[in-house]
Amino acid sequence: MRKKWKITLFTILSLAFIFLCFVGWWAISNYNELSNAKKTKEESRFGQFEEKPEYKPPEWEGSERVNVLLMGGDERGLREGEVARSDTMLVASFDPVSKSIHLFSVLRDTHVEIPGYKDNRVNAAITLGGPELTMKTIGNLTGLDIQYYVYVDFQGFIKLVDALGGVDFYVEKDMKYTDSADDHKFDIDLKKGQQHLDGDKALQYVRFRHDKLSDFTRTERQREFLKAVAAKVKSGWNLIKLPDILGEVIPYVETNMTVNDMLKLGTLGYNSHQAGSAQIPPMELVTDEKVNGSAVLGVRSLDALKGYVQEVLNKDESLATPSPSPSSSGAASSATNAKQ
Repeated sequence: MRKKWKITLFTILSLAFIFLCFVGWWAISNYNELSNAKKTKEESRFGQFEEKPEYKPPEWEGSERVNVLLMGGDERGLREGEVARSDTMLVASFDPVSKSIHLFSVLRDTHVEIPGYKDNRVNAAITLGGPELTMKTIGNLTGLDIQYYVYVDFQGFIKLVDALGGVDFYVEKDMKYTDSADDHKFDIDLKKGQQHLDGDKALQYVRFRHDKLSDFTRTERQREFLKAVAAKVKSGWNLIKLPDILGEVIPYVETNMTVNDMLKLGTLGYNSHQAGSAQIPPMELVTDEKVNGSAVLGVRSLDALKGYVQEVLNKDESLATPSPSPSSSGAASSATNAKQ
């Protein structure tokens, strides 16, 4: 009996040791991968931009709301030293108190004031002063302090979705678009219905904007797909595979976060729920304008826009009946976009 007890105790201790070794390996692996995301000035695609004190983002102390600007760029055909306009811009807002996350997608043709430069489309800010100027510009637009940014190009997005094993998602309509600029490498051809989207197909879905509402419905699709990706990342098997997933994606990512920032934010994100999403600016505050012969989107009232952002942050859609979205209900109307 005593021998059997010793064997049982040894088995338990062995399992505990293996578990602790695994946790240690997981943390070290993630630390090593995450440390490669913050590039040196020499490594960075934004290294030519001067760091200005007036653009420096506020520090996150850990107890207050933290906002992260997520940017995606199309770097095809760029010459050395050139920076692509930010094709996609989303602000992820985390509240450590309520453990809630809100997503805001910024319409790229919004005409805004860019500190230190002439007014321009918001997606041009990154080409004028890099990510910090973009954070400052979007912070001024929304009334939010934006502490961090994460930038990824098309290839990084493809690698992420493929590393997750693809994402099951409902495509709300047929999507077709051809582009000969890259020998049709980035053509879009998706069928309506439930799909298992790999990286290439997922990129097609989030890029499509060739319908009546163009970028309005595209940004809504991006928010919905990002929610599906977040849910997939949090699944048990992908948490185990996280070092491998990071290894695939990190070469295509740039951020101003330290490893400790990322680990803190990752823990907060894992323990939080998705409370809502919205388009910036909402439809009721959008005006169609012409600037130097080009069509842009104006904002009726900057104060009203900032008030709208706070209104969204004060709501938790997870506590109410979900409203229709592109992933579950076909094409969205402009009224739907205005409310989200």
